[in-house]
Amino acid sequence: MTTAESMDHPILQNVFHPSDFSPASERAFAHALKAALTAKAGLTILHVSPQRDTEWMEFPGVRETLERWRLLPKNSQRSDVSKLGIDVKKVKTVHKDPVESVTSYLSTHATDLIVLATDQTKGAVPWFNKSVAVPIARASRQVTLFVPKSTEGFVSIDDGSISLQSILIPVASSPPAQPSIQAAVRMAHQLNCTSGTFTVLHVGEEGEMPELRLPEVAGWRWSQVTRQGDVIDVICKTALETKAGLVVMSTDGRNGFLDALRGSHSERVLRQCPCPLLAIPAGGFIATVLETEKT
Repeated sequence: MTTAESMDHPILQNVFHPSDFSPASERAFAHALKAALTAKAGLTILHVSPQRDTEWMEFPGVRETLERWRLLPKNSQRSDVSKLGIDVKKVKTVHKDPVESVTSYLSTHATDLIVLATDQTKGAVPWFNKSVAVPIARASRQVTLFVPKSTEGFVSIDDGSISLQSILIPVASSPPAQPSIQAAVRMAHQLNCTSGTFTVLHVGEEGEMPELRLPEVAGWRWSQVTRQGDVIDVICKTALETKAGLVVMSTDGRNGFLDALRGSHSERVLRQCPCPLLAIPAGGFIATVLETEKT
């Protein structure tokens, strides 16, 4: 398999988006839908309510959005969605604890990518604003895209267009950084971003940046930067300086997407990050595939 064929081969089969029906979740929904369309994957939208008062019409309008993006004709039918290569499921559950409900769902349903809206004023996902410690059998296998409430992200909710010309990739000796390199390359390639800059950032001493494979990507250039200072401050400052549309980070993977809610580096970055954050749990299935991908 050639490099181009490897990049075209989808590794996402199931995208999962918990929604609280807020404007922030709407932007995250746009990113989840675009990811599913790009990978020809399944998309599950889940809403948790403490009461049985949720109407199906309250869920994000998939067909309405696809019509607005001019991917479906006006007055399309539900069956038309599948013609785009995606399978959409809307799930509503009744539970007093949204986190427990979500993690329970994930423990029994295969998921490759979780797309979450975050509220930086709380430093957490709107629902997930308390300390949580729930073991999940496949937690370390789940990649998560966090879309901060304060940003528009790189997918337009209005027309589905992509605006992504700068990707920041913080690296360290541990966890392995190559999966985040490969994930950034895949994002640029599969989203048809024709030009831009990958910035590889190491916070530490000169000469201590880990050895990495940096694939050639048509229209894109690599910039390697080493800086000193507080890791989180440097990452967020560099994201602003480079006008990053996305930060891609490897995480230790011990608790999957929960890492970003429980004091890890990714959580601290999330509080200040001016753009979406893609967390790649080390040792997970997708991280393993990305790390061994030929370039």
